[in-house]
Amino acid sequence: QLQLVESGGGLVQPGGSLRLSCRVSGDTLDTYAIGWVRQAPGKEREGISCVDSHNGSTYYADFVKGRFSISRDNGMNTVYLQMSNLTPEDTGVYYCAAQFLLCGPTTATTTRADEYTEWGQGTQVTVSS
Repeated sequence: QLQLVESGGGLVQPGGSLRLSCRVSGDTLDTYAIGWVRQAPGKEREGISCVDSHNGSTYYADFVKGRFSISRDNGMNTVYLQMSNLTPEDTGVYYCAAQFLLCGPTTATTTRADEYTEWGQGTQVTVSS
């Protein structure tokens, strides 16, 4: 069974940066597209970014384009989310999630997260001065 474990969250000041990591075990990472989904207090989960398994195609929600970057290291079974120029609106629990092979059409074009089939436990990101 695929397991996903996030790390790297914490408290950061506005304008700061964080790098989240998602360590995958239980199966080979290159079988899955991996994405990041966040949930702000009182709000529904929203997809942020996704990276395909083989060709490495990436997708981003409009509100993170130019600030966040997703990458994967299949040899290390890890996917990263580099976040910069953070604002208080980026506060929330960040989850990594998996779906088979490719970021699905809904994942790639909307912020819906219902195509993901496996989820991590989440890591808290708080942006505050």
